[in-house]
Amino acid sequence: MKPMRRILAYLRFFPVPITFNVLFNLLHIVCSLGAYVLIIPFVELMFGLNGVPEAEPELGLNQKQLVDWAFWHLYQYKATHGIWGCLLIVAAGYVGCSLLSNFFRFMAQVFLGLIRNGLIERLRNDIYHKVTILPVAFFNSKRRGDLMSRMSNDIVDMEWCVGVLQSLVKEPLNVVVFASILLFVSWRLFVLFLLVLPLGVWLIARIGKRLKRTSQRGQNELGRLSAILEESLASLKAVKSFGREDDREKVFAEANGGYSRTMVKVAMSRELSSPLSEILGTLALVIILIIGGWQVIDGSIQPSVFIFFVIIFARIIPPIQAIVRAYNTLQKSSASAERFLEVLDADEVIVEKPGATVLSGFGDRIEFHNVSFSYGGKQEDRESPAMVLKNINLVVPKGKTIAIVGPSGAGKTTLVDLLPRFYDCTDGFISVDGHPIRDLNINSLRAQFGLVSQNCILFNDTVANNIAFGAENYSVEAIREAARVAHADEFIDQLPQGYDTSIGDRGLNLSGGQRQRLSIARAVLRDTPILLLDEATSALDAESERAVQQGLDALMQGRTSIVIAHRLSTIRHADLIVVLDHGEIVEQGTHEELLSHDGLYKKLVDMQSFA
Repeated sequence: MKPMRRILAYLRFFPVPITFNVLFNLLHIVCSLGAYVLIIPFVELMFGLNGVPEAEPELGLNQKQLVDWAFWHLYQYKATHGIWGCLLIVAAGYVGCSLLSNFFRFMAQVFLGLIRNGLIERLRNDIYHKVTILPVAFFNSKRRGDLMSRMSNDIVDMEWCVGVLQSLVKEPLNVVVFASILLFVSWRLFVLFLLVLPLGVWLIARIGKRLKRTSQRGQNELGRLSAILEESLASLKAVKSFGREDDREKVFAEANGGYSRTMVKVAMSRELSSPLSEILGTLALVIILIIGGWQVIDGSIQPSVFIFFVIIFARIIPPIQAIVRAYNTLQKSSASAERFLEVLDADEVIVEKPGATVLSGFGDRIEFHNVSFSYGGKQEDRESPAMVLKNINLVVPKGKTIAIVGPSGAGKTTLVDLLPRFYDCTDGFISVDGHPIRDLNINSLRAQFGLVSQNCILFNDTVANNIAFGAENYSVEAIREAARVAHADEFIDQLPQGYDTSIGDRGLNLSGGQRQRLSIARAVLRDTPILLLDEATSALDAESERAVQQGLDALMQGRTSIVIAHRLSTIRHADLIVVLDHGEIVEQGTHEELLSHDGLYKKLVDMQSFA
């Protein structure tokens, strides 16, 4: 239950709604009890089961003195106003108590709604904030479908848990109040109730533990189901082109069947506790009826009081059942809370140093100082295959264009990803203008970089909003100018609504070249001093590549550019070409210098020329 205690700790943000919820629940219980108490005079007036006391009894605190005193005054009022007058007063009191009870119950539910929705809103905000600040490496080891399930299905499950807070507040109060009345009326009969209670608690605890285990397995299976669905939607073209629809349906059906079977077990465990508690309650009620009836016969308890005791005892069973259901819901939600907190407690590998320096701009150079990197953390052996980068020493002067080339898997993208701290160096460090980037404010560091990658990152929004993403205080004219520089205006003007046209999910309503030019326009509008271009034209045809390259050339004017290139013809005019192989710099120089060395670069150029 520790995960749920952490979730419920969020309730500290809602002191006023909680106070009013507890207050109205108390008033609801008092008014409900008042309605039940009025059953005693009603039964007495209708059936006259007790004799009229000859003189006014002395008011006392024990059950017999209190009942005798109330009966004497009741019969005095009956003698004065008649039985119908008494019945009308009792009926009016009963209706009044019922109206007030339901009004207070409604108000308690209103404030519970404020608590529940406010708490879930905070949970959603916190998990979304956490996801946005977690390092890229975290998502490399997680399935997106499972993460989405934790952020949606698990939170919905916890919302049901918050809904039972009403039961956790009101029903224990009901039990305490009703149990106190039972104890006051007849302690002997109350002892019988206590004899059954420990057995019920033990059975419920056993069922709750089983329910938690089964629920956790169900939530994990639901996460897997969501991941399969997300992967299928993302790779729908591949599934259809290879004719693997039946295979994917089989995988989904197996996962869906496993989840359904688990949820049947969850339902069985959850529903088992309620019948058990009712059976135990009924058993206790039968014993009370037998023993209580004997006490009525021998005159140790008054009939109307015994009827009141039986009614109150019958009323104490539903609150106990509600507490059982609330406990089971908490156990089920605890499994969801554990999955939710796994994300919320994930380590922020990229941590900002306290009092980090704010980088106001880029003035001189970027330097790599003996940088090594491994996705698995520190490696004792620098020659280990796990080392993606090894002993990188490189200077990127301001205003220069540096090209990074090499075979696939050489570490080109990883080298560039270290600059905005998507990852941190395993060994060595990187500095900007002499400041180690670990000592810099992360947002101010990333504000210096504009990224255009091979995989365009676009949103299901308008053309204008996609270009303006990441920019502040932009104008329509600035968006249009950025599109013109990126050579994107020529196709934007032909769209149905121009800049207000929605480009669809991930921009799939556009061609690859059009999406790439929108990414370039976004970088133009952001106007950063450093550009990171990650194979921005590798997936384009010749015509689209020419248009995109024109936009890139315009974008790179007057900026420091680090270009990862697959097509070497696009970087022949770079100020410096760095050749990577197996995570190490094996060559660097200009295009002409590297061709004269007859090394790896020349082999790559010859291969492309031959092709």
